[in-house]
Amino acid sequence: MLKKLFITAILMVSLYTGAGTAQIEVDITEGTYKPFPIAIPDLNAQPGAEAYALEISEIIRNNLVSTGLFALVDPAAFIQKDLDIRFQPRFADWQMINADALVVGEVGITPDGRLSVALKLWDINGKTEFKFRIKESETGEWIDDAPGAAFVLAIDKIRRLAHKSADTIYSRLTGASGVFDSRIVYIAETGPKIARVKRLAIMDSDGANQQFLTSGRNQMLTPRFSTSDQEITYMSFEDRRPRVYIFDLQTGRQEALGDFQGMTFAPRFSPDGDSITFSQAENGNTDLYVMNLRTREIRRLTEHPAIDTSPSMSADGTQIAFTSDRGGSPQIYIMNTDGSPLTCPSGGSDIACRITFGEGIYSTPVWSPRGDLIAFTKQLRRRFHIGVIGTDGRGERLLSEAYLDEGPAWSPNGRVITFFRENRPGSGPRLYSVDLTGRNLREIETTTDASDPAWSPLLE
Repeated sequence: MLKKLFITAILMVSLYTGAGTAQIEVDITEGTYKPFPIAIPDLNAQPGAEAYALEISEIIRNNLVSTGLFALVDPAAFIQKDLDIRFQPRFADWQMINADALVVGEVGITPDGRLSVALKLWDINGKTEFKFRIKESETGEWIDDAPGAAFVLAIDKIRRLAHKSADTIYSRLTGASGVFDSRIVYIAETGPKIARVKRLAIMDSDGANQQFLTSGRNQMLTPRFSTSDQEITYMSFEDRRPRVYIFDLQTGRQEALGDFQGMTFAPRFSPDGDSITFSQAENGNTDLYVMNLRTREIRRLTEHPAIDTSPSMSADGTQIAFTSDRGGSPQIYIMNTDGSPLTCPSGGSDIACRITFGEGIYSTPVWSPRGDLIAFTKQLRRRFHIGVIGTDGRGERLLSEAYLDEGPAWSPNGRVITFFRENRPGSGPRLYSVDLTGRNLREIETTTDASDPAWSPLLE
């Protein structure tokens, strides 16, 4: 049986093989953080596929290590060198070097010029194979008679194939869906502070394939993905008028959400992708609105003299978290999407219930795709933090601290948060990610300064 993987986390996940005999548990513990030891030798290559095999192997390793949950067994310690996906490994050789899991694979080129990869994941201590399939895509297909999990994609989709493979391994060993076959949209910033150019940009989840989506003629802010992964909503200052737009990634078409009298900003798609919530400032007052994208019907969500902004719908679409200063300082509130009264965690009922009561200023709430947590930005004693809190206002935890940390966005599996940071005044923003333990803080390298990241769903 596989050893337990202990991490300081806020969840417990159990995973069973098809026979129901092996189990990995991710436990809540205050003990020592110990990544899970996994061996990932270079995948074997059929003639002509050697370079592709090396690239896929490296991407899989980098993806898994980036989570902080896995530790690679040093290749110099490998005893068995003659791995073949068609045969069982010599389990004793891998037990001797303390590997708990082993990835074996083979990469080839099909007669029609596409790339194939076959993988097997072995439970070393249980001496069994984890059965799995890589998630299918409209751009790829299965080889049903191949050994292991075999998938075929066009050669120019090699990174996607590697990310899909890493997602499958991650899912099989943790019980959670992966995050690697996804993208991050952000604001690429260049130029001096007084004449900053801010363009929409997009990249793979690991920072590869960075590209600009807009020219920089107009300033862009707060891009957010639709659940379709092909649309982005954002705020633009086109014609010096701040308005919410929708960007179609397939066609490059940009469309204003509507012709409003006041300033519109802080847009975000609903979980089903059928509507957009946003803020509108008019006559000195800021409230929340929602637009049905099919009918273009607009409904006002709040009507209060305070500033209400940054709306984010819950995963089931029934509630909205937002920032309001109606209590005297910016705090996080929740309300029912249909505007009906809500039973407040602190007692009583109201149209909107406050859930943050700690010191400092709270802003930019974002509901987790799992529905259990709300991420936020907190300003306290001249420092900024990224934190999370339960939807009932309990269990607040701060995951980061810096001169400026802002703009949290969830990974598609709800286990990681990306945000932007300035380490000191004038340093320029950079993108970071942190997991829910707060231990695995990493910079996502970009070719320019970068802010306002948003994570796509897993690609189809």
